[in-house]
Amino acid sequence: MAALSTAFAAAPATAQETVKVGVLHSLSGTMAISETSLRDVLLYTFDEINAKGGVLGKKIEPVVVDGASNWPLFAEKAKQLLDQDKVAVTFGCWTSVSRKSVLPVFEEKNGLLFYPVQYEGEEMSKNIFYTAEAVNQQATPAVDYMLAQGKKKFYLLGSDYVYPQTTNLVLLEYLRSKGVSLDNIGGGFRKEGDEIVSAGKYTPFGHTDYQQIVAEIKQFAAGGNACVINTLNGDTNVPFFKEYAAAGLTAETCPVVSFSISEDEFRGLPAKQLVGQLGCWTYFQSIKSPANKKFVDGFQAWLKKTSTSGIVKEGRVTCSPMVLSYNGVYLWKMAVEKAGSFDVEKVVAELEKGISFDGPGGTVTSQKNHHLTKNVYIGETRADGQFKILKEYKGVVGEPFLKGTFKASASK
Repeated sequence: MAALSTAFAAAPATAQETVKVGVLHSLSGTMAISETSLRDVLLYTFDEINAKGGVLGKKIEPVVVDGASNWPLFAEKAKQLLDQDKVAVTFGCWTSVSRKSVLPVFEEKNGLLFYPVQYEGEEMSKNIFYTAEAVNQQATPAVDYMLAQGKKKFYLLGSDYVYPQTTNLVLLEYLRSKGVSLDNIGGGFRKEGDEIVSAGKYTPFGHTDYQQIVAEIKQFAAGGNACVINTLNGDTNVPFFKEYAAAGLTAETCPVVSFSISEDEFRGLPAKQLVGQLGCWTYFQSIKSPANKKFVDGFQAWLKKTSTSGIVKEGRVTCSPMVLSYNGVYLWKMAVEKAGSFDVEKVVAELEKGISFDGPGGTVTSQKNHHLTKNVYIGETRADGQFKILKEYKGVVGEPFLKGTFKASASK
């Protein structure tokens, strides 16, 4: 009887055992417009998993920290999560500069980061899993679509940091390989000797004055068959699109295809003025599938009942970075359960073997190169800030290293 009493007394403590998981996103500053929703969807996902028993019998205990759109601070917060909080895994970062800030921390301390936001590639770390769209899962399919629509001129515009700069250098090579001449690639070039080291027009984070740039785009598009490839990040998209609309540019005269504007960003943009503009992602909320309905309905139900402070409950939508965050948590959970351990090296080894999860955007599968195979969608903006899906590319393998792989067409 004494032994039984001891066992029963210990049961509640065992049931309450937790595994700490890090959430590292900007909840303040210029990137909060995008990143706060990733914090929210991660908390929803943890609650969903905890309601079904957690991971290896342990409930997920989130440790949420604010990178505050301050890139060196991201590294400090990563150290805190690994050294003080002893998290088993971290889900976080949006900008590539924040990811590059934390990468040496995760490598030095053998932590594990899941990174969910479209990026420029040219990177592979043993301590990072990139659930994000690689360039060949967003930028090059978007260019393919615009070429198929008869576009012959491409203006490159982005925020002044590594993701837009590197993506546009890859796109420069890709456009040249498709027979597009340098004269038909707008935004300007910077050379070192004979080599182009920068292609496109760039503005700082938080930039607000787009009058001159939009005037340049309007002139570039005057001959027809032109489009804008937009890699602006964060809330600077708001003044750009307002200036674009004020200048009389439209989706008919010069469409913009954006890689950092999802349904979530449209909550702060003049969607009715942007009808017909394009996005390319590996998920849209408008996808019709049982898995997506379950995800969208589940997130909305969670918003209504959650008591977590600081969460906006009205007018919420879902988007690709949110789904890639959600997918990442489930892929980690499945890898932990296959490994029978939270040990980083054992979990990574299982992920490298290939684990599939039927996510809201379709089936995703982890690859040995720490990227995902997933579907790619081209969507057209509707007045309600949602996207009408125009094109689907199924099962696109993530290829992070593209620079130097495309050769200019001989005719150009």
